[in-house]
Amino acid sequence: MAAPNLLNLSNGFGRSTGTTLTTTLASVLSNGSNSGNLIKINSVIISNIDGVNNGDYNLSLYKNSSTDLYISWSVTVPADSALIAVTKDMGLYLEENDQLRANASVNGRLNCIVSYEVLY
Repeated sequence: MAAPNLLNLSNGFGRSTGTTLTTTLASVLSNGSNSGNLIKINSVIISNIDGVNNGDYNLSLYKNSSTDLYISWSVTVPADSALIAVTKDMGLYLEENDQLRANASVNGRLNCIVSYEVLY
């Protein structure tokens, strides 16, 4: 099924999710291959919960579960701080079979919070 037409949406729900990043590139948000949904990413915040050490992250749009297109690559987040990696005005959408994926330079140092809307 194709993603819904933005001009003919019947429903939309705001949601948030989060995870602690590891050194393995992994999905932080996915849109299933037959979901019938379009997911609009409103924000992605990467926070460093280590009080002493910096941490680096990578963030990608994994298109059609086959190709990583990097939004951010090797971005440093200083100790005890946060960076906004994606904002609502960027117009980032997950179509069916897409994922937002991330990893970090060190396991457990960085958190990733995603605010999004499921549209259908």
